[in-house]
Amino acid sequence: MTSFLINMIWLCISFVLSITSVISDQYIETSHIKVFPAVNQSIAGVFQVSDLNDLNQPQYGFNASEARRLCSSLGVNIASKAQVQEALTRGLETCRFGWIDEHLAVVPRIKALSNCGKNRTGLVKWRTSVTQKFDVFCFNESDAATQLRDATTDSPLNSSDYSQQTQSPSKAATSTRTTQSTTSSSTPNDTDNEAVPARFVSSVQSFTGAKAILITSIFALLLTAIIILAYIKLRSRALGSNIKQQQEYIQTEEWTCETNIKETKQAAQEDETIEVVDDAS
Repeated sequence: MTSFLINMIWLCISFVLSITSVISDQYIETSHIKVFPAVNQSIAGVFQVSDLNDLNQPQYGFNASEARRLCSSLGVNIASKAQVQEALTRGLETCRFGWIDEHLAVVPRIKALSNCGKNRTGLVKWRTSVTQKFDVFCFNESDAATQLRDATTDSPLNSSDYSQQTQSPSKAATSTRTTQSTTSSSTPNDTDNEAVPARFVSSVQSFTGAKAILITSIFALLLTAIIILAYIKLRSRALGSNIKQQQEYIQTEEWTCETNIKETKQAAQEDETIEVVDDAS
């Protein structure tokens, strides 16, 4: 009984650990990342995410698969080449390569600099191994839709121009300021500025953490229920075995008593027979 219960416990623990490993593989820590542009200021829905080292400085930290999972953990998708190209035309400029959906590393450049994007302009591409670590460009579809809606509300453009516009005048001003700051941030010193966390990152992280805790709690409850059921079943089996042993013991005692009574009667009869023979002689 004890060995069976131990085996059941180990089986349940192994199952929970396997589920936990799957969850951990799909969850990437988002507490040490830098989002650019910061604080929900994506350009055409595109923003860049960098990993931060122990000194809170940006470093290339994601391979192609990790980059895709990171965007998913933030509740968005990894950006495509066309989406990053559109953001570039809207003023997005960085000095760091990032993964996109096509398994390419790209850096959007407006101004040519020797230390950024191989001194080239446009969407500079780098085709390399998917295990190479870079930043990642993510795409927030709802953010892009909001920018488009604001643009169509605030601008008296015709419907053909709506499809070419993704920012309101106020957003455009923000993008202009962002372009100026990113142009000046092309130097190595500015690319390592202190990270400014985006608001939605913490909320998505909380949601992801809560979901992981919920799943873990469910499996813990299932494990507890399985152990309790196994214990009850084994306890019932043990009680049944004890009752059976007691019944066998009682039957044995009854048989012993009956045997003793028969032997006693036979002995008494033999004694009586012997006494009769002695009297006759």
